[in-house]
Parts: sequence; structure tokens; C-alpha cells
Amino acid sequence: MFTWQEIFSKNGFPPESPDLSASHCLLLDSLEGLKRFLDGVHIRHCLVKPYQENKNYPVVEARELLPSFDNDMFEYKELPGFAMVAFARQLDYFSETFQYERLHPVRQSPDRSAGQTEGPNRAHNLMTLTSRLPRRHHEIFRRQFCGTDVALPENYSALMPYLLNMDRAHVLALDAENRFQLAGVFASFPSDIDSELKRFGLRIGRFVYGDSEMYERNRMFVYQFLMELYGFPIVSERRTSSALFARKLHKTGERFLLRVLGQTDRTLTTYTSMEENRKYPLLEKIALVALDKDQNDSLELIDEKGFFLDKSKRVIILRVTYRQHRYDAHNLRQERALSVAGQEILHPLTGESLRGLNIIKDSTNMLFRLNDIVRGEHTGRIIYKRTEIVENTDNDEKRLKFLSYWLAKHQGRMIGYSDEFFFQLDKILSSYLYSPQHDENFGNLREIYQEVCSRFSYIQQARRVRILEDLCQRTFRGAPITYRRMMNETVKLLNELKFEIVNFFPALVDAVIICLETILHDRYIQRTYLEKPEASLSRAGREIRRNYGKLVSLHDSFKAVRKARLGYPAAKTAFAV
Repeated sequence: MFTWQEIFSKNGFPPESPDLSASHCLLLDSLEGLKRFLDGVHIRHCLVKPYQENKNYPVVEARELLPSFDNDMFEYKELPGFAMVAFARQLDYFSETFQYERLHPVRQSPDRSAGQTEGPNRAHNLMTLTSRLPRRHHEIFRRQFCGTDVALPENYSALMPYLLNMDRAHVLALDAENRFQLAGVFASFPSDIDSELKRFGLRIGRFVYGDSEMYERNRMFVYQFLMELYGFPIVSERRTSSALFARKLHKTGERFLLRVLGQTDRTLTTYTSMEENRKYPLLEKIALVALDKDQNDSLELIDEKGFFLDKSKRVIILRVTYRQHRYDAHNLRQERALSVAGQEILHPLTGESLRGLNIIKDSTNMLFRLNDIVRGEHTGRIIYKRTEIVENTDNDEKRLKFLSYWLAKHQGRMIGYSDEFFFQLDKILSSYLYSPQHDENFGNLREIYQEVCSRFSYIQQARRVRILEDLCQRTFRGAPITYRRMMNETVKLLNELKFEIVNFFPALVDAVIICLETILHDRYIQRTYLEKPEASLSRAGREIRRNYGKLVSLHDSFKAVRKARLGYPAAKTAFAV
């Protein structure tokens, strides 16, 4: 496999004329080879080159690559943006499900590297590309590419500055010789967001046909979850249409690679279908990320291996891959659509990967950042409730808004943290939120203060309910357990939890009831310990039977709480003891 050094000149910038040899082009006959080639071209043209030309380039903060993704704060119109799709097949112009301007395949002479192409097709391709460029580029474009065929992959690198000036996407596909070439430009990806959103909401049970009130309550959740599955918050049309088109291509069994770069997120987002039998396309993001000063071990290793793009500013090229999660209404972390599956740093010259470093999920770094927030020493910016940009933490109002954002973003992860790590988080937050010295200031910020305390309280209680969810699967602290211990631990946990529902969280009460009903409906328990005469049971069996009765009573108690607070209809208990 070729390296980036073989694609580009020594100074790291794309040359004015093609520099790929014929031997390299032979590798562009698979999606894997094409992706390697495109990584080099796109990273250099769309990330590295703008960074080196702009002293104030807005590098991405590591947290921005951690789900759930932040909404866009600023639009950087001077930065490049594009969309492209590649198909591992030849295109059938009339039968394709999207619109684009076709570039014609070119018959190759025996000496491919000489660039001898059939004149009419070459002229047609040059004219098509020229017509879709802003007029100010026409003359220099014709002069630069006169006598060459713009469809050949040898020319893709030199074409990239012009492709970045096109409003719409470009298309790559296999030619008659089963090699990738530029097959089209000015492509529009179909984006039927209304139908996709409603179908998805109906499938996960958040929508019901004809129920407009339910649709209104749940529409934003469904919209956010659907977009998050494909790596974005609710964003611009270019990225939304790219995500939905990738969804459509994957569902129809296409072998494809789709990539999009937003001017706001400064991130190359890629969808591929190179692995079979996956429910969703593979998702990855590449961005220029500045490391925190506190990540000492990572900084030393990156420096030693020579993986810094800019050592003085601690800037690296980071690639993150993600794992998509199916929606599960019975899971406490049901809003989690994505989690990080892998991270790797890319060498700026060779493209070599450095794995094994935890850049965006560094727990130590998280504790440092939380400490900085509560002390008022954190310098950064967030979007509070999607509308307000908050910079720095130099007063209590800003600190509380940062904490509200921080708790909301990391809620799913905090629910799953180990007891030891969460104890440190709890200590930092409690020392700030419940300190008497802040009472007067918090009194003037009652609404936002209550919001933060409520979020924190929810996470604390949710951690207990998560243990209950594990007990339903007969696991405790990661280890399998017996039915006897499952019943004992469940009764103990619920007796403690029922006194903590002072701050009522409907989702947690619902989760508790679902867990209880899972245990109470367990056919093995009913058949082995309830349907047999008590006298025939062992000592352990009688203990399980007694605890079953306690769980029935606790089930009724939690349903009574839900009914009293929300007016849910009472359901007659149908569990025999």
C-alpha cells in the first residue's frame, strides 16, 4: 500500500500537476485502496493546508468528537467543505437514484501513464467540470488541465482545489477496467427527512399513526437519535442529506464510501459499507485536534514517534471510529446512539496509525476539566440549551451553565462509570454545589442551580437503577450470580431506592417497574419456586419464594408512586406468590 509521501511532494503540499504513477493507480480498484488514497488527499487539502495557511485555524476540541455531538457554534466560510460518494461498481446513468452531471469513461491507450485519451470524451469532461465552477476559475482551470483527462484518478489531487469550489457533491465509480475514476460532479443526495423520520419513529415505538400529540412530544428525540446514529447533531442540509443518503445506500446493499466535510465542524466524516452483515454503515471522523497540556503520557509518546502535525500547539490528526447502538426503550441509556469504538493518530507524512492512546475519553483529563470548571479556571466555550454561547467560567452563572452542559453531554457515560471513578466526580461536584459559601450566589441563580442539581441527582439515582438492570440479567458487578443472590440483591437495592424517589424521575421509575416485571415474569422462577408446594422446596428455594413476594409488594409501591405523580392508570397485580 502506498504512503502519503508517495502521493504528495516532499514539502507536504499537492503539486500543480499529477504525480501518481501508473503502479499506484492499479491499487485504486477496491474501496479499501481508494479510501487510503482519499484519506491522504482530503486530509492534506481540507485540513492540513488550511491549518498551515491560517494562523487562527479553529482546531477541534477533543470533546467535540465525543458523542453526543455539539451543535455548531460558528460557520467558518473561509474553510473548505465538500461531499463525495464512491461506488464499487460502474454507474448506470438513467437508473441511479440521485442526480449528477456525468463524466464519460475514457478509453485508455496501452500506455496508461502517458495520459493519451480519446479526444471527445476528454473535451466533454473538461467542459462539464468547467461549467460547474465559478466563472472566475474558468480560465486558469482550462489552462491547467488542457490536454489531460480530468476523470482519471491521477488528476484527482490536482483537481481537489476546484472540487472544493463546487456547491454540490462529486462522484467516483469503477470504469470498464474496474478502476476508480471521477464519474460525475454536481451531485444532489436525496434527503427525504420527513419519511425517514416518521418511519424510524414508528419502528422504535416513539410515534403512533395519527397521534399528533405523541409526535410533537417525541419528534425532537427521534430526530436527534436518528442523526446521532450517523454522526451528526441536527445540522446543515449538506451533512443531513449525506447522512440520510448513506443510510439509504446501506439499506439497499450498496458497496460504497461517502464522505462529507462541513465548514462548521471542520471534520471529515466517512461512511463505508466494507463490512458485511452490519445494521449500519461504518462511521469514522478525522479532524485536527489540539491535545490538553495535562495529557503528559500521550504527549511524550506522540512526540517520540513524530506524530505531531504542530508540536508547539500540540496539534495532531485524529481519527475516531464509532459503534452505533440500536434503540432500546428498556435500557436506561436509551438515548445513547453512538459510542467510541477506536481512536488512532495519523502520521502527517506517511499516514501511519498510532493506536492505544485514549485522547477523547481520558478519565484523568475529565477530572481536571471538571475541577477547572468549578474553580472558574476553565477557558472554553459551549452552547447552552442550543441558543446561548457561553465562554469561560469566571462567574457562578457561567460555571453552572457549563456544569449543566457537561452533565447532559456525559450523562450516559457517568451512569456506567466505576464506583471508584464516580466517587471522585461526586466529591468534586458536591463540594461546589452543596457548599454553604455559595448559598447566597446560588440563591440568585435558583433556576439554573436547580437544573444542575436535578441532572446530578438523576445520574446518581440512575446508577442505582443500572445495577438493577444488570441484576435482571443475573449479573452483579460484572460477574454472573445465582437466582438466590439476584433476588436478595434486588430486594436490598429496591428497599434503599424507594426512599430516594423524593426527586421524582418518571424515566427511572418506569425503568424500575420494567426491571421488576422482567424478574417477576421469569418462567424459571415461577415454575421452580412458585408452582411447586412450599414444603418441597429447599431452604434456598423458600428464601427465593419469600423474596418474590417482597418484590411483588415493591412492584405495587413503585406503580403507586407513578400513578400518584403522573396519573397513570392502575394495573391489577397479576403475580402469584
